[in-house]
Amino acid sequence: MMESNITLIGMPGAGKSTIGIILAKYLTFGFIDTDVLIQINQQKSLQEIMDESDYLNLRRIEEHEILKINIQKHVISTGGSAVYSQKAMQHLKGISKIIFLHVDFDEIKRRIHNFDQRGIAKRKDQTFRELFEERKILYEKYSDLTIDCKNLDQEQIAEIISTKV
Repeated sequence: MMESNITLIGMPGAGKSTIGIILAKYLTFGFIDTDVLIQINQQKSLQEIMDESDYLNLRRIEEHEILKINIQKHVISTGGSAVYSQKAMQHLKGISKIIFLHVDFDEIKRRIHNFDQRGIAKRKDQTFRELFEERKILYEKYSDLTIDCKNLDQEQIAEIISTKV
């Protein structure tokens, strides 16, 4: 049985939090959502942080929160922009196996209806498609394992991950 952690990365809407909770139950691990950590420690929503400053500040806060994580036997669900921080990703790689939940663009677009209010750390001039393509490269770069989520429900994805870690 694995003693370290599992980190889930992927686009907003990929199911990291829900799959993470299911996976944690399968493995009898704890569960941490870094977006929730940020909101608790900042006492603000992700969107409020960006409205008060900018997306780069949100990414700095995210990096800071990830670097503080020092646990074992947890499933960690990261914000979609965690992959922009090499420091944060190296830290996660050192304490966990990183799983990329790959969901294709059309499905992500179908799932996310509140793109502009969701607290997604991106440039103002960046389209959702550009963001998707930019991040996909980074997710692939840092992942130890990619799960193609097409035609799978959250339970099935969690089960697949639990057999591969």
